[in-house]
Amino acid sequence: MPEDVFGIGIESSCDETGIAIVKNGTQIIANPIFSQIDLHKFYGGVVPEMASRMHMEKFPALLEKIMQEYRKEFFRASYIAVTVRPGLVGSLFVGYYLALGIKNVLGIPIIPAHHLEAHFYSGALNGEKIEYPFIGLLLSGGNSSIYKVSGIGKMELMGDTLDDACGEAFDKAASLLGLQYPGGPEIESRAREFQVDNATEIAGKIKNPLPELLKNQNQDQFNFSFSGIKTALYYYLKSNPDYNINYLCWCFQERIINAISKNVINALKATNIKNLVAGGGVMSNQTLRTRILKICEERNVKFICPPPRLCTDNGAMIGALGYYYFRENLILPYEKVISSKTELLGIL
Repeated sequence: MPEDVFGIGIESSCDETGIAIVKNGTQIIANPIFSQIDLHKFYGGVVPEMASRMHMEKFPALLEKIMQEYRKEFFRASYIAVTVRPGLVGSLFVGYYLALGIKNVLGIPIIPAHHLEAHFYSGALNGEKIEYPFIGLLLSGGNSSIYKVSGIGKMELMGDTLDDACGEAFDKAASLLGLQYPGGPEIESRAREFQVDNATEIAGKIKNPLPELLKNQNQDQFNFSFSGIKTALYYYLKSNPDYNINYLCWCFQERIINAISKNVINALKATNIKNLVAGGGVMSNQTLRTRILKICEERNVKFICPPPRLCTDNGAMIGALGYYYFRENLILPYEKVISSKTELLGIL
């Protein structure tokens, strides 16, 4: 393998359009992103058809930007990593066919990337060394999972959401409270205001009218469930029209974070693994990050979580994951990608 390996990463699984160049899986050379949040805000969530159309519209501009500013590095690329699952099918196809076009120009291999696995390697782009095995905590708008990761491509699902994903729950709660999409940042901001204004009461175990999540789940189970608390919030609002919005944001966020913390503690106990790697847009929440960091420090566990700008979807994390596959020569042959692209993209 050459001393320096440049790779291209393409991300289009949902509502972020991203193409990046990374060096040695650890250094971001370029990482332009177009976020569609403002476009979907009116609908309170992602509209799949709109998302795929916007990927088609924005990828040429992002590619042109990279070609103008990082042409030398682009033509030195040794591989193209592209998200192929999970995600919105139309959006995935747009990114995949862009990868095919680049492959035809550069003559380099395509590495199909699993979007969720890629989130765990965002930390490497922040100078962190990924060590195996690790517990992988993935919290986003579409996924809430805990994995045991023993190597590249070796992810064992330990716990998953039984209904809504964590980010989805924040969005729905924000909608009920009349807050803007996406809901996570809005609720966190309101909860922080309440916490600052009521620090003494919180220290004294302020009453929380929302139910504890999966209260009776065994310690050897690590699943999530967020639909019930959304329903509880709905009925609370109907019964209490003069509610304090900041107070309810704090209550909602606290229940969510407590449920996540409980699963993290139980997963670390069950495996005795001393590395925890987290990713996904919900990990941008500073209160959650602080809580998970404290759990790890108390248990002498190394905690890796990328900065908020790399928690959300981006091409650099795809390029970083691709480097690990390329380094281990784990490349799906181009002919196989073409002949089985329908299966590859998770349609069947």
